[in-house]
Amino acid sequence: MRHAGQSRDESAAQAGGSRIEDLRAVACQRTAAMGRLEGRQAVVTGGAKGLGAAFARAMAAEGAHCLIADIASAQSVVSQIRASGGKAAEIPTDVSDESAVRHLAQVVEAELGGLDILVNNAALYASLEPVGCLDIDADLWDRVMAVNVRGSFLAAKHLAPLMAKRGGGKIINVSSGTAYKGQPTGMAHYIVSKGAILAMTRAFSRELGPMGICVNTLAPGLTLSDSILKNQPHIEMAEDSVLASRALKRHGRPDDLIGAVLFLASSESDFVTGQTLAVDGGSINT
Repeated sequence: MRHAGQSRDESAAQAGGSRIEDLRAVACQRTAAMGRLEGRQAVVTGGAKGLGAAFARAMAAEGAHCLIADIASAQSVVSQIRASGGKAAEIPTDVSDESAVRHLAQVVEAELGGLDILVNNAALYASLEPVGCLDIDADLWDRVMAVNVRGSFLAAKHLAPLMAKRGGGKIINVSSGTAYKGQPTGMAHYIVSKGAILAMTRAFSRELGPMGICVNTLAPGLTLSDSILKNQPHIEMAEDSVLASRALKRHGRPDDLIGAVLFLASSESDFVTGQTLAVDGGSINT
């Protein structure tokens, strides 16, 4: 209705603006109802506990069908996701074993029909005891590299082709802020492995980009996941220095990482690749 003193143009503009706002509201409602990852197929390595479990729950809540690949049982996480109305399954996988990762890829293709998202989260950290860099046993060094570096390589090697068949996808490699600054607390094997992840992201993003695959790194700071909370020496060892280095003076929680993971996994980051997103309260500047 045109009010007294209001021109036809003004009335039309007002009506048009109202319709645009209505359409925006409907679009937002549809997006919220569908979820940001609706219809996507995702693999989360190391998703049985800790940050990986938080990532799997969050992506499933946004509509993704999550397959958790872990050497440990992920049945508890799968049950939680299903109880909340989400889709999830588990497949026991040692990511350092190529035959196991090859089998994982076969299962993904057979049961999910392809893949859209890979979160390379599996890593040795919470179970490691602090040890000086000159005292690290060579076998332990090799094991850390096998899981933390080789595992991410193998997952990308065998799962990225499934993404390419669909015209693209998202690989999220989980690194650590310690790769930027080191840590004087006896975790050199872990820190070196996470530095390799940064380089892997940069290298793979260049080669996989033409396939439509975005490869990015998530670099958390010390985060109080359930795995870390079970290892108090890790917290006590790094707590003071970590908090002192942060602009935001508090502990990180798994929920602090969810927004970044969903951004990197969703279409919102379709023009972002080869980058590192640090979520650590401002401890480092990437």
